[in-house]
Amino acid sequence: MSTTSDELHDTSAEGTEPELKRVLGPKLLLLFIVGDILGAGVYAVTGTMAGTVGGIVWLPFLLAFVVATLTAFSYLELVTQYPQAAGAALYTHKAFGIHFVTFLVAFAVVCSGITSASTSANVLAQNFFGGLEINGWMAVPDQSVITAVALGFMLLLAAINLRGVGESVKFNVVLTLVEMTALCIVIGVGFYVMAQGTGNAGEITVFTDYQDKGLFLAVTAATSIAFFAMVGFEDSVNMVEETKNPEHIFPRTMLTGLGVAVILYMLVAVSVVSVLSPTELEGIREAEGAALLEVVHKGSPDFPIDRVFPFLAVFAVANTALINMLMASRLIYGMARQAVLPRPLGKVLPTRRTPWAGIAFSTVLALGLIWYVTGDPESNIVANLSGTTAFLLLCVFTVVNVACVVLRGKRDPDRKVFFTSPGPLPIVAALLCAFLAGPWVGRNVIQYQIAGGLMAIGVLLWVITWLVNRRTNAGKGGPAGASHSGHP
Repeated sequence: MSTTSDELHDTSAEGTEPELKRVLGPKLLLLFIVGDILGAGVYAVTGTMAGTVGGIVWLPFLLAFVVATLTAFSYLELVTQYPQAAGAALYTHKAFGIHFVTFLVAFAVVCSGITSASTSANVLAQNFFGGLEINGWMAVPDQSVITAVALGFMLLLAAINLRGVGESVKFNVVLTLVEMTALCIVIGVGFYVMAQGTGNAGEITVFTDYQDKGLFLAVTAATSIAFFAMVGFEDSVNMVEETKNPEHIFPRTMLTGLGVAVILYMLVAVSVVSVLSPTELEGIREAEGAALLEVVHKGSPDFPIDRVFPFLAVFAVANTALINMLMASRLIYGMARQAVLPRPLGKVLPTRRTPWAGIAFSTVLALGLIWYVTGDPESNIVANLSGTTAFLLLCVFTVVNVACVVLRGKRDPDRKVFFTSPGPLPIVAALLCAFLAGPWVGRNVIQYQIAGGLMAIGVLLWVITWLVNRRTNAGKGGPAGASHSGHP
């Protein structure tokens, strides 16, 4: 393996590529973070969690929030010290200086975003046609039509992304407001039912061991599932080069976004438990995304909200996919500028000042993934890929938390510090993330197989990248003059 210096340098020739445009202020950044966190996760995992722990489904959301917040502290310490778009991969390289490890972290993050976006696109198409069916407008078509719509949606996202982050984030504002409205409908229905005296409010504190795991293991498993709904805050660090005054606005904005998300999640969980009976909670475990729709359908039989709700869910899922693709393209751009990915992937569109090469690359990967995951109609796509996404990010978060500790020892004493994670919290966060990534939480083995296959592809791409860098940097002593020794 090659060992580089602890600094990565921008390898693009000065003056040949324009910088990204700084358009994100506190409000747009907050809506970006909230929209990314809320997204498809709560629709996908609430039913599975309820079928694991019963009435205390709000507790795993709270515990996942604690773990996510501890990790967010580490991200905030690092992003304010290194305000560059490469995110977790940049922090890993500065901490350990090992090119191979840096690439694996970068590839894991990119894959988690593209996997999530690709799955969201397929779920979006399913919800869209499901809404048409509920309203009696048409029957649900076969899988090939649903896949075609999902592929078309990804191309639409690429077009929006190419227009510019300003346009993309403004579109995100609209989608975020719509998805918050959808969740507020679920919350409103739940509290309406409780106000009428027909709800199951007493079940909120009741643990039901549907799978005979025991309280600790059941809550741990549900927390691991819930973590998929809490991720998204880390995407924002890849937008740092397009954020105004990031050192000052990131800490408060990111923590506020996490707080808003967990409050909505816990209220949604209370509504689900209040409206659905214990038997119904157990039954929705395997029904992907059905929990919230069932709450609306059962809790408001006199109102046609269930006819509208699927389309609101479409907007929520679309928002997740948009932000994930924004993140993936910016990470590819950042790593290409740092010579961790091939330099052509760092190309910026001169007129729009958007990373067109990164957008194209991430979109092609997403299209291929959608085609692949829809090849087996019998598989539980949402559960398996959401679990894979959470597993990959938990591994990345473990590395980032450790990197935070390492980089404290390398900190320049004369450099201004904008944010520091309190005391030993990065170590605590690293241990918690590693624990939730382990097989003891009841994660399906296929999720490890998918992650392993993705990382095997990553190793192959790393070899290709090293060969490209070696050829383009012949006689220059490695990336941007950084030293490296020995073998790839």
